[in-house]
Amino acid sequence: MFTGLIEGVGALASRETRGGDARLVIGVGTLPFDGVRLGESIAVNGCCLTVVDFDARSFAVDASNETLALTTLGRLPLGAPLNLERAMRPSDRLGGHLVSGHVDGLATAERRWDDARAVRWRFATPKPLLRYIAQKGSVCVDGVSLTVNAADAAGFEVALIPHTVEHTAFRALQPGDAVNIEVDLLARYAERLQATRDWT
Repeated sequence: MFTGLIEGVGALASRETRGGDARLVIGVGTLPFDGVRLGESIAVNGCCLTVVDFDARSFAVDASNETLALTTLGRLPLGAPLNLERAMRPSDRLGGHLVSGHVDGLATAERRWDDARAVRWRFATPKPLLRYIAQKGSVCVDGVSLTVNAADAAGFEVALIPHTVEHTAFRALQPGDAVNIEVDLLARYAERLQATRDWT
C-alpha cells in the first residue's frame, strides 16, 4: 500500500523487451533509497512494481503486458520524469489516502491554468472511471494523492499547491499528456458490494 505522497522524482533509464513484456530500469533521482531490498514494492507514476535488481542509482522492475497496456509506462520516452514512492510502513502517517498502486486506466491532461499560487489541471477521463470520481473525494494521478475540486460528465479538476508542483513530475506535464489514474478504493468496493448484495 501507498499514500500518494511522492518521495522523489526519478527518470525512465531504459525499457527492454523480454519474452513479450518489458523490463524497465528507473533512475532513483531524489528518492531516498537506503535499505532497499529485492522484492520490495515501489510505486512508479502510481503503478506498484517489484524491485528485481538494483544498484546505488537505479532499480529494475518487470512490467507485464497488463501493466504496459493500462498505464503510461509502455509509451513514455526514455528520460521521462517519474513520481516514485516506496511502500508505506504500518507506523507511517497516512497524509494522502490509501493507494494500492493498481492503476485503473488513463486520463488526458486537458487544460492547465494558474489559480493564485496554485496550479489547476483538468483531466478528460473515460466515463467508466468517472463514475468513481466525486467532488471533494480523492483520486490518484500519476501516483499523487489529490483532492477532486470539480467533476462532471467529461472529466475532473484538481489544484496543486506549489510544493506538489516543485516536488513531483507534474512540473513537466503538458496538455495532451496521458496520466495514470487510480480511483478511490472505497468507491470501487462500494460498487462491488452493491452489485453482489443478492448473492447470499
